[in-house]
Amino acid sequence: MKTKLTKFLDKPYLIWSLLFIIAPLIMVAYYALTDSSGAFSLGSISQIPSYIPTILLSVLYGFTATVICLLIGYPFAYIFSKFSVKRQRMMMLLVMLPMWMNFLIRTYSWMTILGETGIINTFLTSIGLEPAKLINTGGAVILGMVYNFLPYMILPIYSVISKMDNSLIEAAQDLGSSRLQVMRRVVLPLSMPGILSGVTMVFVPCVSTFYITQKLGGGQIVLIGDVIETQFQSANNYNLGAALSFVLMILILVCLGVMNYFGADDENDGGVII
Repeated sequence: MKTKLTKFLDKPYLIWSLLFIIAPLIMVAYYALTDSSGAFSLGSISQIPSYIPTILLSVLYGFTATVICLLIGYPFAYIFSKFSVKRQRMMMLLVMLPMWMNFLIRTYSWMTILGETGIINTFLTSIGLEPAKLINTGGAVILGMVYNFLPYMILPIYSVISKMDNSLIEAAQDLGSSRLQVMRRVVLPLSMPGILSGVTMVFVPCVSTFYITQKLGGGQIVLIGDVIETQFQSANNYNLGAALSFVLMILILVCLGVMNYFGADDENDGGVII
């Protein structure tokens, strides 16, 4: 009876996977390997080498934003995991609060902060300094990535650290380990599953983003997500857009595979991403 019930319950998930995961991937592959008439063609694939600099730039921006999120998110998650349960809940609420707002509104708000007449430049002008060029720069794009995706780094790391067995830390301290040694040899290895999950959840959307670059980059910074969005929305070149999306998907899968490889020892602790 239980086996029959289990087989029945997994059907909706199978249908969901087919409709919203497998089918879109098949459509992307179809458009990438055909021309506008629907005939098989490698014409779109042959154009990909001309976009390699854009792809590499996207990886660079995504990597930079991910590293910054990790440097900020890990200490934050570790520190507030040591608070009382009540304060942890409050800190968790504060971390998740910006995510309750629309992604576009969160990004657009930074335009009013970093703009020529924004809050920062208004303050600089009021104290007699020249206004700084903050908007439409690479720094503004990375700032937007970090701001929007930082919670996705904090939450998985906090989830792992908060469940860590404190007796292991106490044992290391009893054996004479310093705080730095405890952090390097006990806490950091045990929190690796959360780090891998956080890196994945931040890196993937950073590489493929396009709205952040449009609003905070002002068209000065063009990443692969912008090119794909242009091909679908403006150029109506679905085939090239699908080919670039296919390459981006492969790139992301390779990155996930590398992180899975390094997290293989933590498979039982939730370190495997795929």
